[in-house]
Amino acid sequence: MAIHLPTLQASLLFRINRGSEVFHLIANSRKQERASVFCSAKKKISFMDQILDYIEGGPKLRKWYGAPDLLPKDGSSADEEIDYSEEEQVRDAVLVADGDSDVGQMVILSLIVKRARVKVVVKDKRRASEAFGDYVELVSGDTSNKQFLSKALSRVQTIICPSEGFLSNISSFKGIKHVILLSQLSAYKGTSGIQAFMKGNTKKLAEQDESKLLDSGIPYTIIRAGTLQDTPGGQGLCFDEGSASEGSLSKEDAALICVEALNSVPEKGYIFEVVNGDEKVSDWKERLSQLMERAGQGLP
Repeated sequence: MAIHLPTLQASLLFRINRGSEVFHLIANSRKQERASVFCSAKKKISFMDQILDYIEGGPKLRKWYGAPDLLPKDGSSADEEIDYSEEEQVRDAVLVADGDSDVGQMVILSLIVKRARVKVVVKDKRRASEAFGDYVELVSGDTSNKQFLSKALSRVQTIICPSEGFLSNISSFKGIKHVILLSQLSAYKGTSGIQAFMKGNTKKLAEQDESKLLDSGIPYTIIRAGTLQDTPGGQGLCFDEGSASEGSLSKEDAALICVEALNSVPEKGYIFEVVNGDEKVSDWKERLSQLMERAGQGLP
C-alpha cells in the first residue's frame, strides 16, 4: 500500500470538562492538495478518514505506518529504565516544548501526519495519552529541573517551542541541531497600559528565550509572530519588518510555519516577523530561504 500524504494545515483543540473530567479532542484539517491512497483492491480512502483513524486510536495508526511502540504496552511509565546519558544516542526526535498550548497541539498533529518521531512536554501525561495514543513520547515534569530537562532532550534533534519559558532553563544544547522558537516578543513590545502590565512576565520570558538562542551557537529559527488569534488559517501572510508589533496571526498558520521551518535549517540562525496578510506561500523552502538571505543567513 502506497500512501501519499498532502501538505496540510492542522488545527487541534483540547478542552477539559472540569465537572466530569472528560478530555475531548477536536481535530479538523484543511487540505492544500488532494491526498490519494492506493491499496491492492484499488479502494480509495479519504484523508479525513485517515485522521479519524488516528483520533479514534493512536495505536491503529502506528501499526498502519509500521512505527515502533514508544510507550509500554500497559501504559505505565518506563522513564526510570531509560539511560539519558549523551553517549551513543541516536538523535532523530522532534521535541514540542509545550504540548498543552493550542499551537503546540496543532504542531503535534502535523508532525504525526508527517511520520516524524515526536516527543512532547505536557503537564498531564494521562490526558495527553488519551488524546494522542502512543504515537508520541510524552514527558512531564519541572522544566526548571536539570534532570528532567536531560530526560526531555534525550534523543532529540530539533526543538519546537510554540510558547515562551522553556529555552531559558536549558544549560546545554549539546547534540541539538536546530531550535524553532515561536516568539511574540514584538507583539508584547507593541502593547501599552494595563495590557503591557499583564504581559510583563511573558515578555520577560520571551526576551530570555531569544537571548538564550542568540548565545547558544546552534542553528535557530526565531519566528516573531503578531498577536496569536483563534481564527482560520490560510488567509495569506505578511513578512514585513515591524509588522508583528501591530498585526495578528492565526494560531493555525503559526503552527504551519513552525512545522515548515523544520526543513530549512540555517547555517547559524535568523529571525523574521510574520502576520496574516495578502501573500500566499506555495513553496515554503524557497520563501524561508529568501528570509534567511534577508537576515544575512543561508542554508549550510
